[in-house]
Amino acid sequence: MARIQTVFSRLKSQQKQALIPYITAGDPHPAATVGLMHALVAGGADIVELGVPFSDPMADGPVIQKASERALAHGVSLTSVLDMVRDFRRRDAETPVVLMGYANPVEAMGYEVFAKAASEAGVDGVLTVDLPPEEAAALSDILKAHGLDPIFLLAPTTPDWRVAEVAKHAAGYVYYVSLKGVTGAATLDIDSVASKLAHLRGQLSLPIGVGFGIRDAASAQAVARIADSVIIGSRLVQEVEEHGADAAVRLTAFLREVRSAMDAARQ
Repeated sequence: MARIQTVFSRLKSQQKQALIPYITAGDPHPAATVGLMHALVAGGADIVELGVPFSDPMADGPVIQKASERALAHGVSLTSVLDMVRDFRRRDAETPVVLMGYANPVEAMGYEVFAKAASEAGVDGVLTVDLPPEEAAALSDILKAHGLDPIFLLAPTTPDWRVAEVAKHAAGYVYYVSLKGVTGAATLDIDSVASKLAHLRGQLSLPIGVGFGIRDAASAQAVARIADSVIIGSRLVQEVEEHGADAAVRLTAFLREVRSAMDAARQ
């Protein structure tokens, strides 16, 4: 069984939800990324989402936009992100790693070349934000052939026909964007999210993670009551921006608080 499926299977048997934190690769410096990834795992991360920096991150708010700019200023590329994952795997062979980014770097490298390199580096899943499911079959098939899970975004405005397309191609889990807008938005309507997830579960068999707008233990706990996983990004990237490589200790402590709140949600 692949690493992502193993994690969700184990957590389901424990009646727990997955904690999926996000950081941007190469921020604040390429040398710091692997240490920060290990800090996330120490804090209770079940899956790590690693952002591939891109010059036009259209789905991201100012916090992650600036993180991408800092990483790109250090010359971080898709190839160097794969090197970071390979380095991470020297100490951690179990925690799934999902690359989250945009289609352009993957297309520039070539689907087959990328999928092979990502698999060999130890990547488990790939989320290309700006590749809609109705255009994703070519990449999804190649990813699956190399043992990688294609992961897709769903939004409050996603129509049922597009959900059906996601169901055809997705693997691992589905990422539900909890609100209209970009990453880091502050408003989270938990009742609306719960209603939408109930509808989606009638169309999808994969676990559903919820992200965007989750910034603290309280919001993570609320989401854990209704979702299969809790995804946190901008708040963690903000810690990295404010504290640099010294953010590792803070990330671990913050995620431990979140993990505890999530576990309490089901008790």
